[in-house]
Amino acid sequence: MDTMRFEKALEAVLNGETTRSGIGTLGEKTTHAVLKAYFEPFEDSREVKIGRFVADIAGENGIIEIQTRSFNRLTKKLDVFLEYTDVTVVYPIPEKKYVRWLDMKTGELTKRRTSPKKGSIYDAFKELAKIKFALDNPRFHFVAVMLEAEDIRCLNGWSNDKKRGSTRYERIPISLLGEYRFDCPEDYVMLVPPELENEFTSLDFAKAAGIQRKLAQSVLGVLTYVGAVTRTGKRGREILYISN
Repeated sequence: MDTMRFEKALEAVLNGETTRSGIGTLGEKTTHAVLKAYFEPFEDSREVKIGRFVADIAGENGIIEIQTRSFNRLTKKLDVFLEYTDVTVVYPIPEKKYVRWLDMKTGELTKRRTSPKKGSIYDAFKELAKIKFALDNPRFHFVAVMLEAEDIRCLNGWSNDKKRGSTRYERIPISLLGEYRFDCPEDYVMLVPPELENEFTSLDFAKAAGIQRKLAQSVLGVLTYVGAVTRTGKRGREILYISN
C-alpha cells in the first residue's frame, strides 16, 4: 500500500491530467481511472491490446485488471491471459462511504452524509465465486483495495423521496485505507476468524466475521474451493467446516 502514490493518482484523475478511457459504467469511471493510475503510472502500459482483448494494464509484472463489478465478464479474458502471464484482479471496496444526492432536474447536490453501510473484505466473495476456477491457478492474484469514497446518487428511485431504487451516478475515491493481497490459495486462510478453532457452521462464521449468513455461505464456498477450509460433515442440516 502506498498512500502517497494513491493521492497522486487521485489528484491526476480529478484534475484531468490522466487519460479517462470511459471503460465500465458511468458510476465506475472515476474509481476505475484512479486505480489504473495508482497501479500503473505510465500511460503507455494502460489499455494494451492482447489478442482480441484489451488489458487495463500490461507490464513487466504481468496483466492487471481493475474490476469494480460483474466478475463473470472476466471469464473469457482470464482463460486467455492466464495462458501467457500472471494476472492480478483488483477489486475496490468502499470500507467507509459518504452519500450525496443529485437532483436530476436542477443539478443540485445535497451535503455529504456518512453512510451507515461499511464495506469489508468479505464483500468481494460474491464476485470471486464467479471466477472460482482461476483462484488456484499459480498465475492468478487478487487484490482488494479498501477505500474511503463518496457516492453521488440520482434522485430517480421509485419511493416518495426518490431514494429507494435509485441509481448511482458516480463513485469518487477519497483515500486509500488498506489492501488485501492473495497470491496463492494458502493466503485465504487469513479470512477465517481466529476464534473458529474447532468445527463451525456458516452461522458461526457469520457471527465471528460480522456479516450476513448468506454472504458467509458464499465466502465458505470459495474458501472450501481453495482449500482454506474443509467440510467435515453435518450437524443436522448444518454443514460443518474446519479451518486448514
